[in-house]
Amino acid sequence: MNIGLLGGTFDPVHRGHLALARAAQQRCNLGRVIFIPANVPPHKQKQSMASYFHRYAMVVLATSNEKQFVPSLLEAPEETIQSGKGKTAEPRANYTIDTVRQVKQTLKKSDQLFFLIGIDAFADIAKWHQAEALLKECDFIVASRPGYSLADVANALPERMRPRASVTKPFAKQALTGHLAISGASLHLLENLHENVSATSIRQAVASKKALTRYVEPSVAEYIKKMDLYRGR
Repeated sequence: MNIGLLGGTFDPVHRGHLALARAAQQRCNLGRVIFIPANVPPHKQKQSMASYFHRYAMVVLATSNEKQFVPSLLEAPEETIQSGKGKTAEPRANYTIDTVRQVKQTLKKSDQLFFLIGIDAFADIAKWHQAEALLKECDFIVASRPGYSLADVANALPERMRPRASVTKPFAKQALTGHLAISGASLHLLENLHENVSATSIRQAVASKKALTRYVEPSVAEYIKKMDLYRGR
């Protein structure tokens, strides 16, 4: 079975996440897409977020009508660990490569794992923890948006995996679609998959008391309202 993995803060999970999962499912014949909310994303350790359990609950609600979309507690907070005299140890950051390897341990030998990611996040992939090893652990499904080309994807790779400039230059105007295999990295490209939604736009809608169903599933909108989330952010 082909299995997709979609990780993120999901603060909150929105229609863009679901659109990516559906498009990837169709493109790569995914039998299951696992949604994994991060407890402590390495790049957002100092940013304020809704609690893990609020974010996980919203993922459960958003995926409840899609039987092939599976919420996961893989990165749920560990039990509080006491460090020193009454001090609570800092929670450990969740690195994608560790999560991918944990998921792979649960799969059958015949299963194939695909990591789902948007082009904005992929543009920084070279800065991720053990980026080269991560790209070799599984296939990547990269969702593009207008203004990005095949060359942008190739140039985002870690330096040792990146093709020479003479190779990527002809791709500067080529649409981001198809399949790209470079130095052991296998990338499946989704062209112009872009939902005009972001966590910022959702917070602005909450602050101005506008309807949220343009951005999130009705059940998620109701949860945000009931739990009074994002009012002060």
